[in-house]
Amino acid sequence: MRAQQGEIHLPQAPVLDVTAVVAVGAGGAPDLPVVGWRWDGIDTIRTAPESPAINLPELWADEEYESYPGTYRVTYSHGAAEVPADVVAVVARMALRTLTSPTMAGGLTGETIGPYSYRTDGSGVGTAVAMTDDDRRMLELAGYRRKAGMTMARWR
Repeated sequence: MRAQQGEIHLPQAPVLDVTAVVAVGAGGAPDLPVVGWRWDGIDTIRTAPESPAINLPELWADEEYESYPGTYRVTYSHGAAEVPADVVAVVARMALRTLTSPTMAGGLTGETIGPYSYRTDGSGVGTAVAMTDDDRRMLELAGYRRKAGMTMARWR
């Protein structure tokens, strides 16, 4: 991830915990753990402009700006602590459609065996679990699809 003016914005939300921030070295420089970073408890990490480094070889210190171009590897956990009810509902609908499909053949809505005949009112999808347009629409209405985003760019 790139830092913009000392800030790293974490893309997945909600962020539950940040455990490590490492500066990624370029041109053969080793990756270095960053000290002095702070997480705002939401989605942003602020790095200290000059993190102290103990026992850093003089060669790396002299070329620090070229060797560490502001790219970081962040270890963090994210996601809801519990699965939201609307997601559970969509997954349950998908599983139910699969389990109530009349046969293993997808799309079959009826069957006749001798004098016995039956029809179902759904479009069976066979053993494949598939998300329908209605399922997608339900999740979109619940706010799970990102429609627009914004990023910050700066000219170097």
